[in-house]
Amino acid sequence: MKEDYYEILGVNKSSSDADIKKAYRKMAVKYHPDKNPDDKEAEEKFKKAAEAYEVLSNPEKKQRYDQFGHQAFEGGGGFGGGGMNMDDIFSQFGDIFGGAFGGGGGFGGFGGGGRRVVKGSNLRIRVNLTLEEVANGVEKKIKVKRKVQADGVTYKTCSTCNGAGQVTKIQNTILGRMQTSAPCHTCGGAGQILDKKPSDADAQGMIAKEEMVSVKIPAGVVDGMQLKVTGKGNAAPGDGIAGDLLVVIQEKEHATLKREGDNLHYDLYVSMPDAVLGASLEIDTVTGKVRIKVEPGVQSGKILRLRGKGIPSINGYGKGDLLVHVNVWTPKTLDKSQKDFFESMRSDEHFQPKPEKSDKSFFEKVKDMFS
Repeated sequence: MKEDYYEILGVNKSSSDADIKKAYRKMAVKYHPDKNPDDKEAEEKFKKAAEAYEVLSNPEKKQRYDQFGHQAFEGGGGFGGGGMNMDDIFSQFGDIFGGAFGGGGGFGGFGGGGRRVVKGSNLRIRVNLTLEEVANGVEKKIKVKRKVQADGVTYKTCSTCNGAGQVTKIQNTILGRMQTSAPCHTCGGAGQILDKKPSDADAQGMIAKEEMVSVKIPAGVVDGMQLKVTGKGNAAPGDGIAGDLLVVIQEKEHATLKREGDNLHYDLYVSMPDAVLGASLEIDTVTGKVRIKVEPGVQSGKILRLRGKGIPSINGYGKGDLLVHVNVWTPKTLDKSQKDFFESMRSDEHFQPKPEKSDKSFFEKVKDMFS
């Protein structure tokens, strides 16, 4: 089981953004590869801290993590997926260290002394899931059109910054000579520029290519939830890293089952004879049809609870329930003999309403359903 992000950074859910950033900086400086060369344990802690900070520093991701835990980000590696990449960390969090490790805020020994690691753009795609797929989890094969480097494309060292990715300027000010560094405007900080490319490639040496991507979708996902598959977005020029594929979940409406969180609702219509005499009736569930017993004398509005027949919790806290709402169906048309029968029963004591204390009112049933 993955470690809790709050425990990794030594903070809690009520910690401020500043406290979370401070805790991450402290850990990252302590376990930075420059201070711990060839130390695999320190490198792993450095990656875990970056993964935790990437989620907790983002309000939207933090909210999803607080609600769904680690499963909110399953479906691929990378941040939130357990497959941390050093280039990812340095490109996204380099500014948090100030000048602690040289290179104008970069990382000594990584990224070429301030050279920026270029990352390709992300792609977003919607995936439609049936309620059965949501309940059981599913692996989807998705056709994605993404940009990749064309065959035969080559890059060369940027002549403006000589591959450093940054240019340094010295200015005379009233305080003396000031030295400043900024990303190279020619290569955008990558340290490389396009050298040769085939005719069908764009200005960055990229071509569009279709690819089948496999996405594992865990059980219990929610409509609108976003999963990330690291490295399956658009590729980056040169030796940059590819962007991510963002998979947005869209849940299809079921014909008979209605979802409410992890619980499901089913409207069961019972004939008057079945309501009076009792019956064994077939209903839908997310795992197939099952039979349930309707007791004799069942009242319209009765709720039958089938425990564990709902949707699995995305956090792994068991399954929801299936709530079967009984509706006694009153016939609208009767022949003469049927009408005569019910006329004869008007004054019969067995047909007179006699609610018991156990027969709850409509408002009590609604209250129980939501509690």
